[in-house]
Amino acid sequence: MPTPTPPLARIKAIQRASLAMLFASGTISTVDRAALAIANPLIRHDMGLSIAEMGVLLSAFLWAYAFAQLPIGWLIDRFGARWLLAGGLAVWSSAQAMCGLVGSAAQFGLARVVLGVGEAPQFPTGASVVRDWFAVRERGRATGIYLSASYFGTGLAAPLVTFLMLQFSWRAMFLIMGVAGWVVALVWAARYRNAGEVDLNAAEQHYRTGNAERTVAPKINLRQWRGLFGSVTTWGLVLGFFGMIYVNWLFNTWLPGYLQIARHMSIARIGWTAAIPYLFAVAGALSAGYVVDWLANWRLSLVNSRKIPACVCLVVQAVLIGIAGFVDSNAVAVACVSVAMFCGTAASTIAWSAISVLAPAGCTGSLGALQNFGGYLGGALAPIVTGLIVQHTGSFVPALLTGAGVSLAASAVYLVLVRGPVEIRDDAFAPSSASLGAGRNGA
Repeated sequence: MPTPTPPLARIKAIQRASLAMLFASGTISTVDRAALAIANPLIRHDMGLSIAEMGVLLSAFLWAYAFAQLPIGWLIDRFGARWLLAGGLAVWSSAQAMCGLVGSAAQFGLARVVLGVGEAPQFPTGASVVRDWFAVRERGRATGIYLSASYFGTGLAAPLVTFLMLQFSWRAMFLIMGVAGWVVALVWAARYRNAGEVDLNAAEQHYRTGNAERTVAPKINLRQWRGLFGSVTTWGLVLGFFGMIYVNWLFNTWLPGYLQIARHMSIARIGWTAAIPYLFAVAGALSAGYVVDWLANWRLSLVNSRKIPACVCLVVQAVLIGIAGFVDSNAVAVACVSVAMFCGTAASTIAWSAISVLAPAGCTGSLGALQNFGGYLGGALAPIVTGLIVQHTGSFVPALLTGAGVSLAASAVYLVLVRGPVEIRDDAFAPSSASLGAGRNGA
């Protein structure tokens, strides 16, 4: 497939606006989900919650978010990214504001569940937007940009949430962040348009589709959604992402504890030291997208330009995590964790960029959501498994080695099971899936 001509002015404007809004919503999403963890001591003190009750509150979001992925992808493909993300923003922002009004642990838990359900469309929507508005060999960079928001938001969350709590209160902090989310929801609904809602000329359509995809994707039905589970590639994406996000949330939840308990750092020093790996994570998300597009425009097929670098990143991540567990030097350990997070973030960015290449027409949101479901099952298990291992062994080394093993397993799964574009064996999709797969494999 020839490289498409450069995008026209209107397409470029749509791309810039879409990525800017996705970055804003992704940043708010990450800050909102991290707020409870950062405000943990104050909330436990004010509400008289036990550590066990706080643990339930912290995990409520992850489980709700994971299982909400199952229907949300189908809804995105059925009704479009515009209203699903706008509705998701409105729901999760309302839930965030509710956290500032709760009077009991049960109410707080309900608010966190609603937060998880509301945030479910964020990243599957991003995959759908990238597929709609970017040429196939430019999707890696776009994916890296909108995914980097999650790591930017993680780095921003601690200073921002702390500032709002100290200036006002933790209840006011939740209310302010809820209002901010509503503003982004209104902007997205007013500015973004699905591809089928914009009257594009022939040159714009050629750039957007490269003559390899349908101009307007078909509306997926439940039979076709179930058909995604019949593909080996689907299971490779789900299980591979399980491993990627397991390691991601191992560090998201336990990095400060690891630095304090295993590395004997002071709280003051942890504050700036823990920020270093997240800077590497942002760089990993951004650079991975460029590497994927470069490989796709060089000699590798669209599938191998995703599959090979993802596997390499996961293997390197596993080696570095193992080294971090055994070295005596704190500086070397932090450096290893930082580069490991760079590699892990690069791998997860590549996994998301693969969705727009591997999904059948009209199934981008569904396949992305299934992948995210597998990932956040791993994410929900990571803090629990890590805590149990550290508690029973008295050391972080076995927990880190477990993470390294999971990373290696994810690489093997990706290498063996992600074989090519997902095909749905359904009469309604057979012609388009076959032609689409042929176009991609020949690229």
